Amino acid sequence: MSNLGVDCQVIAPTLVPVKVGDRVKTDRRDAEKLARCHRAGDLTAVWVPDAAHEALRDLVRAREAAKKDQLRARHRLSKFLLRHGRRQPAGMKAWTKAYLEWVKSKVHFEEPALGDYFHEVEHAAARIVRLEKALDEAIAKAPAQLRAVIEALQALRGVAQLTAATIVSEIGSFSRFEPRTLMGYSGLVASEHSSGGKTRRGSITKTGNAHLRRVVVEAARAYQRRPWIGGYLLRRQRNLNLPEEIKEIVWKAQNRLHRRYTKLTAGGKNKNQTVTAVGRELLGFIWDIAVRTERAWEQSKAA
Repeated sequence: MSNLGVDCQVIAPTLVPVKVGDRVKTDRRDAEKLARCHRAGDLTAVWVPDAAHEALRDLVRAREAAKKDQLRARHRLSKFLLRHGRRQPAGMKAWTKAYLEWVKSKVHFEEPALGDYFHEVEHAAARIVRLEKALDEAIAKAPAQLRAVIEALQALRGVAQLTAATIVSEIGSFSRFEPRTLMGYSGLVASEHSSGGKTRRGSITKTGNAHLRRVVVEAARAYQRRPWIGGYLLRRQRNLNLPEEIKEIVWKAQNRLHRRYTKLTAGGKNKNQTVTAVGRELLGFIWDIAVRTERAWEQSKAA
C-alpha cells in the first residue's frame, strides 16, 4: 500500500482497546472501532523494519540460537564424561583447544555415544564461525546510516560489534523513542502497583524485547571496573574515527555508570540488581549516541 502512496500504519493487535462483554465481532464493527480509536490516539503503531534491518536481525538471532545450541551440546558432552568418571587433567580449562584435543585423543569408549556428542560440539562451533562471518559481511554491506550507528555505539565500553549490531537490529530507528520509553521497551524498568498514598515497586517488567535486554545487561557488567580507555576500546575508537562529542558522552558514561555500580554495591544490592540498574541507565547513553548519529547522518545527506 505504501508503494501506491497510501499512508499506512501497522497496529499492535494486543494493544487495541477491547470493551469487556462485547462478544459481537464483524468486519464493520472492527473498522468502526479502529477508526474511533485512531482518532482518539489510543492505537499503538508498530515500527516495520526494512529489508536491511530484517536481514541483520535474522543473522543476529541465528547466531544467538547457535550459541544456545553450542551450550547445550557442551553440557551433554561434559555430563557424559562426568558420568563415566573422566575428568580433564589438573590445570586444563574446559573447552579450550587443549581440552578438545584431550577429549579427541585421550578419551576412548567402546560405545559410539562419545563421538556423536563430540561431533555436535564441533558442528556448533563451525556454525557460529560461519554465522559470524556472514554477520561481518552483512554489516559491511548495510546502509550507511545503519552502519554509522553500529560504529558509533562501539565507542562504549562493553559494546563491541556484535552487541552494537544486536542493539541496532532490535531497536531499528532510535529517533522514534524517548529515553524512558526505550527503557520501558527493553523491560528493564521496575514494575509498579501503587494506589492512594502507597507506592509499591517490584522487579523489572521483562515485557519488552528480550534480545535487547540480554545484551544491554551483559554490556553493563563492564562498568564495575574503574573508568579507563585503553586496549581494544582505544583501538576501536581510533579506527572508527568518531566525533569528539561522541567520545565525551562515552567518557561521561564510564564515570557515571561506574559510580552508580559502586554506590549500589556498597548499599547492599546484589550483583544482578546492580547490573540491571546500570544497564537501564546505559540505555540512556546508547539512545543519546544513536540519535545524535542519526541526526548527523540526515543532515549530511540533506546537505
